[in-house]
This record gives sequence, structure tokens and C-alpha cells, in this order.
Amino acid sequence: MERIQSAIEKARARRQEGQPAPGQAEAQAEVLHLPEISAQDAWQAIPEFVPKEKTLQRHRIFTLDGGASATPFDMMRTKVLQQMRANNWRRLGITSPSRGCGKTTLAANLAFSLARQADIRTALIEMDMRRPALARTLGLGRGRQQFSTVLQGASPAFGHMLRYGSNLAFGICRTPVHNPSELLQSKAAQSALEEIERQLDLTLTIFDMPPMLVSDDMLAFVGHVDCVLLVSAAENSTIKEVDICEHDLAERTNVLGIVLNKCRHTDSGHGYGYYG
Repeated sequence: MERIQSAIEKARARRQEGQPAPGQAEAQAEVLHLPEISAQDAWQAIPEFVPKEKTLQRHRIFTLDGGASATPFDMMRTKVLQQMRANNWRRLGITSPSRGCGKTTLAANLAFSLARQADIRTALIEMDMRRPALARTLGLGRGRQQFSTVLQGASPAFGHMLRYGSNLAFGICRTPVHNPSELLQSKAAQSALEEIERQLDLTLTIFDMPPMLVSDDMLAFVGHVDCVLLVSAAENSTIKEVDICEHDLAERTNVLGIVLNKCRHTDSGHGYGYYG
């Protein structure tokens, strides 16, 4: 535990002193050869944050404590878990055709819903690095988390993650990243993610991915997820856009379902519909 914290502080000090980050091979070794500790100790090494329920609800996050407002997401959680367990899948990407479809909101709701199951360990990792929104969605104040440096192999993971309880972790990006497509398909990024999954003994990793039709970022990473949820927005996403995205995803991975978001003409569920 102390050696993990020491490694984090060492990397932090190097950045503050303005020293250049180590070369990719050296940096990757720093991530891969952190001291062996138990999964429980690894979780405790991640700084904890306590979300404010009213702030989450203002940002349309309803699943912190369950209840009627959380039911649509809880139903989605159960369907997702059943299909992923049946296929031995562990990585879920969440994307959309374009901006403003609500994929980050949905990802956060799904993550908090999963966290209410004590036997499931989940990480929600921000991969939309051109327009990171997870910190704002969670109502976080100022911080120094920049998960992209973990993917680059320049920093240990736990200094750029936050923990809710003992079974939900968030990988946070505070600022946009230059050339995210190249980073997403790099070997350093894959090594870092594999190490995080191993050390935290994750049941499920959710990736909040970039929109599909604004860059090649999603296609750069899609081969590294087991399945994808496609989030479309009523009166915003066109049928043609959804068809194009579904076709491109189906050629490269498994399409778990399509979510219709921001639908005003619905009886319940705060405008979310799930089509598996």
C-alpha cells in the first residue's frame, strides 16, 4: 500500500518539477511493475469521493440509492449483466452517433446502479478525451486527475482515479487531449488498462467513448471492447445516423443494444428506452 502511494507521489513530483516524462517503454514498465498488492488494498489506494445526491440528480443521475427513478437503469443493468455474463464479456463501450445524446449521463447512471451490487467491481473510464464531461457530470470540484497520462504510460493509475465506496472507480480526464485517436489504439494504453483490470479484479469495465460520427476515436478503440451500447437522442439522431453507426460497430464488435434517449413522449423512465 505504501509503495503504491510512493510511486504515485514520485510521478506527481516529476510532473511538478517540469521534468520530461519517461520514454514510452520506461513509462509502461512503471505501470506494469507496481508492487503486488491485494485487490482490496488496490481499491483503498484510490482516493474516495462522496457524491452529493442533489447535485447528481440535477445532472440527471438517479441511481445512487435506487428507487422508482432508478428503475429504468436498473432494468438496463440487469439485461447488460445477463448478456455479458452469458458471453463471458467484461468490457462495455458506450457511444453515440453525435454530441449531446446523453451517453455520459447514461454511463454514470449504469455505473452507480452496478455499484449497489456489492459483489460486482466496476470501473467507468473516460475515453471521450476531446470533450471530457465525466467530472462535470459527477459534480466534482477542481482536481488534478488526468487519466490520459495513465494511458500514455506516464503515471500510475490510482492517482488519476476516484473511488465511490469499495466497488466503483472512475477514471477522470480534466482537460482535452491532443491526438486521442493515436493514444486509444496504442500498446501503452492497452497495457495500462489490462493492469488496472488485473489489480482491481474488475468484474466489468465501462468506457465512456467518443461519438462515432465526429472523429475516428471510437473506431480506434472499438476492437478492444467486448460489446457496445449505442445511445441515440430522439429528435436529434437520425435513423440514417443510427443505421450507419450500428453497421460500423457490428462489423467490429458486438452491439449489445440501442438506447433511445431524450424521448419526450414516454410514460416512464425519464426518457430512456432500451432495445437489446
